[in-house]
Amino acid sequence: MARTQETAVYTHGHHESVLRSHTWRTAANSAAYLLGSLTPAQRVLDVGCGPGTITADLAALVPEGRVTGVDHAPDILDQARATAAGRGLDNVDFGVADVHALDFPDGAFDVVHAHQVLQHVGDPVQALREMRRVTRPGGIVAVRDSDYAAMTWFPASAGLDGWLELYRRVARANGGEPDAGRRLKSWALEAGFTDVAATSSTWTFSTAEERAWWSGLWADRTVASAYAARATEGGHATEAELRAVSEAWREWGRHEDGWFAVLHGEVLCVKDGA
Repeated sequence: MARTQETAVYTHGHHESVLRSHTWRTAANSAAYLLGSLTPAQRVLDVGCGPGTITADLAALVPEGRVTGVDHAPDILDQARATAAGRGLDNVDFGVADVHALDFPDGAFDVVHAHQVLQHVGDPVQALREMRRVTRPGGIVAVRDSDYAAMTWFPASAGLDGWLELYRRVARANGGEPDAGRRLKSWALEAGFTDVAATSSTWTFSTAEERAWWSGLWADRTVASAYAARATEGGHATEAELRAVSEAWREWGRHEDGWFAVLHGEVLCVKDGA
């Protein structure tokens, strides 16, 4: 029987306003739950590697091993290669892949990692089955995803309430699940894992610099990224409505007492058969 292929449309795309946040991500701020499980000689697969900042960090942490970064979008891989080359890493390579049907043999990796991926795919359980398949017995699948419905902020903002409702509607219309964080353990169990450690962690944006950066990238993303196009072309919002949401982000960012928290679900799944 043929494996499931990618059916979801990536909501964000790779506009500069999106990459502004993706290139900020590091193993320390986005994969801390995994780092204690890494050893120097491991073979690691980084699924949905994007611009490669986490991938490069993982390669530095397994200097005697090798990291392979894969992404469904070929164009972003040039930036990922440049990221690794700029750090002088020679134990990392990149390629195009569909997480629903990975082109690697069974048990090829000690660790398979995915950050902010399952919320965007058409069949997250099949994706986890594939990640499990290419992991060796006793190896680890590590997945972290945000949960949009659990995001919270102060002060209250009707404009941000509208942003959240709109974003979740657009993401689901694209075939994804924006509230993935709370579902990771359930998906992992359905995919066949029996040893699943589920945790959570947050990003918090509160200083003047953090508020300006976070509100600015979302203000720009709302009107200029692929998300904006998908929102208007799908009939979910007008350009005027998107401009109002964008301004609501900038208004929130100007509040001295502003605070925004992004909750992430995390799972460390050990493959049976060690």
